[in-house]
Amino acid sequence: MPEFDVVIRNGTVVTASDRVRCEVGIREGKVVALADRLGPSSADIDATGWLVLPGGVDSHCHIDQKSSTGVITADDFYSGGVSAACGGTTTIIPFAAQHRGQSLRDVVGDYHGRAAHKAFVDYGFHLIVSDPTEKVLNEELPELIDEGCPSFKIYMTYDALKLTDRQALDVLSLARREGALVMVHAENSDAVAWLTARLLSEGHTAPKFHAASRPVLVEREATSRIIALAELVDAPILIVHVSGGDPLEEIRRARDRGLRVYAETCPQYLVLTADEMDRPGFEGAKYMCSPPLRDQAGQEALWEGLRDGLLQVFSSDHAPYRFDDPEGKKKHGADAPFTKVPNGLPGLETRLPLLFSEGVGKGRIDLSVFVAVTATAPAQIYGLYPRKGTIAVGSDADIAIWDPERELTITRNVLHDRMDYTPYEGMKVTGWPVVTLSRGEVIWNDGRVEGVPGRGRFLKRARRVPGLPPDSHVPAR
Repeated sequence: MPEFDVVIRNGTVVTASDRVRCEVGIREGKVVALADRLGPSSADIDATGWLVLPGGVDSHCHIDQKSSTGVITADDFYSGGVSAACGGTTTIIPFAAQHRGQSLRDVVGDYHGRAAHKAFVDYGFHLIVSDPTEKVLNEELPELIDEGCPSFKIYMTYDALKLTDRQALDVLSLARREGALVMVHAENSDAVAWLTARLLSEGHTAPKFHAASRPVLVEREATSRIIALAELVDAPILIVHVSGGDPLEEIRRARDRGLRVYAETCPQYLVLTADEMDRPGFEGAKYMCSPPLRDQAGQEALWEGLRDGLLQVFSSDHAPYRFDDPEGKKKHGADAPFTKVPNGLPGLETRLPLLFSEGVGKGRIDLSVFVAVTATAPAQIYGLYPRKGTIAVGSDADIAIWDPERELTITRNVLHDRMDYTPYEGMKVTGWPVVTLSRGEVIWNDGRVEGVPGRGRFLKRARRVPGLPPDSHVPAR
């Protein structure tokens, strides 16, 4: 009788700390053996010449979510999960988004319903807190943290979502007490509103003026301010989608003072610039996100932040709003001012190949950094490690097998999300996952999607342990 369900043979296993030629034995969805040579299995995967990496953990993506302007993202838990798997990601953590007046408990219940019968890969939930009432703070959030959702996002911008500094302090204080982590979208709302009013009054409405309405200094100021609020409460925070060098320097200064400040960046800030928004007609709307795209100097600062560990997390911030769609980017027409265009770019499937090609392939980062920021660190920070984010005995057999030499030109028709465009159209990349396994099951096999809707499982994530080192967690109850 075979000793293993699956053995991955002849590949090079890479984790955040090691690189070794060995075979990987899988049984009942878990990694059960790592050795030079393993015994018989029911199925072998020959990884000769390929890299065997932990499946990616995309800890910032928007799936089946209504925006504050009422636009629904194009991907649900099936299409988003398929897209993730085809790009080597096996775990996603999207957002259950509270809008003002809503019960956060009801929002999470609805989100469970959206995911349960469609999820293709394993998933957790972050919470978006836009209405921190007494009931939310004293009842709903503590209960939801207990149930495995120990992270929530707050906004310092967008009228429908932003919290006051005092509300942010309430949320941070609760997070500290309950062992949760607060994620922050850091932009100064009043500064953005002031600049936007001036631009519109001068007739500057085209997509390219989105960047002028949100210069890097409004991100820098908000980053500095939320760090100060977190320091006042003594709570860890994670600044999401850092776009350039100025906010990154605020984070560096905080880390130098010993503060527990984590940071994330995304593919668009490494490979695209604000010039993309200066396209004819409405085309620039395809590249609108917040914070906006910056310049090449900002890109270089982010690459340095990845190399030196200042940026721990690399996520897609997948926000799939279709372009030629009255319920997408053109909701308010093809000549709408930049203030009426849904913000966000798609990128679940291209997240890992872009970083692999532009980072590892061009010598900007090494393979261990690639694994760390795309899988291991997100799993650690968000309470999933070592079940996810590594290849080790006892871990889930979530594995992406990469052909590091495979060349591919990114086009809309090679991707698997429900978008009608990709902002990376025509980009050539080297390196792409050829086989993806989720809990030992092959779900992407050299061009074929395998697996069924609903196979993905909800992940109850561990809360942080107050007073212990920042990567310490206790299981959800």
